[in-house]
Amino acid sequence: MSIALELPLRLLGAALLGAAIGYEREMRGKGAGLRTHMLVALGSALFMTISIYGFPDANRFDASRVAAGVVGGLGFLCAGIIMKNRHISGLTTAAGLWVTGAVGLGMGGGMYEMSILCTFLMILCLEVMHFLIPSMGERQITATLSAADDKVLQAAIESLGKQVVWFAILREGELVKAEINLRTNKKESPLALLERLSAMPGIRVEIME
Repeated sequence: MSIALELPLRLLGAALLGAAIGYEREMRGKGAGLRTHMLVALGSALFMTISIYGFPDANRFDASRVAAGVVGGLGFLCAGIIMKNRHISGLTTAAGLWVTGAVGLGMGGGMYEMSILCTFLMILCLEVMHFLIPSMGERQITATLSAADDKVLQAAIESLGKQVVWFAILREGELVKAEINLRTNKKESPLALLERLSAMPGIRVEIME
């Protein structure tokens, strides 16, 4: 196969593999969905292709430097996804984008089998494991509690005990609000947690997973 035909196929393959990963994230309602993953894979593939074939006159060009640059750049992108609203979230999505970049680099470098296998294993990890281990261990959920009396709010936070990882209290008009990070068992659904917190007298609750 000629290079003129193979290189566009590499980009197309990277976009399709990125779309396959992004589709799973899109169905989970994540912020980084189909389009984001397609762009990351496509951009990574193009960077790798340019690094290999875009400098024919260079005497000693090291293509791995571009790959390392892509990895570093994705690190900044993923960090922006994780650190949001003053709490840590989106670790799985960030890791998925990071691996999607690797898939794109692999396709751009002509490592088709490895890239396809990686995509398959990644979707297996994201989708199958989501059903196999839905209730194992704990997770952290951020909730906003509000009350008209700061003593009522303080008592509500103290009643949660060791479940509270951290909290911050602020006043908005006549209300006192506390943004708290809770460690809960995965067996307890967010709806059940919302009902439990809302049952505390004088407290209004908003939950963000």
